[in-house]
Amino acid sequence: MKLFLCCLGLLAVLSLRAVEPVRVLLTTRLGEIEVELYPERAPGTVQNFLHYVDEGFYDGGVFYRAATMANQPANKIKIEVIQAGQNPAREGEELPPITLERTRDTGLKHLDGTISMARLEPDTATSDFFICVNDQPELDFGGERNPDGQGFAAFGQVIRGMDVVRAIQLSPVEVQKLTPPITIVQASRLKN
Repeated sequence: MKLFLCCLGLLAVLSLRAVEPVRVLLTTRLGEIEVELYPERAPGTVQNFLHYVDEGFYDGGVFYRAATMANQPANKIKIEVIQAGQNPAREGEELPPITLERTRDTGLKHLDGTISMARLEPDTATSDFFICVNDQPELDFGGERNPDGQGFAAFGQVIRGMDVVRAIQLSPVEVQKLTPPITIVQASRLKN
């Protein structure tokens, strides 16, 4: 009986460890952004993002887009985000697109500091991601930013460095293209 209880306790500890948030540090030329990822709520999206982190795809990547309320004149539904992608030298090495984990199913929302995957159509996200500046409910499932209403796959939250996120968003742009782009010097997984 003691052995059974010991094994049951070990299984409980292992299952708790499996769902702990994972932290990633994005070091940019403007400062550090630390994000906490939620594998228990968006497992496929987190696994995909961590592949790109662990394999060094974001080292030398760039924040290339900043959407503000002022630079989207053609959009009926305006959003505020900064968007980044992998190192351009690694283009063509991406994993296949991932299945969209909808906010309806994950319970995550696009709040101030939420990190989410960029996409065109559902199930087309690969390596590009964005970070919300202020709450962006139109990016959730049922939101009107995309005509398909499927929203985007939120998978984590900035826990340190929103000042850097805001500085990136306020950097010079041509329409929404950051000029120059903001380099991601390194992206690395942190120990809990």
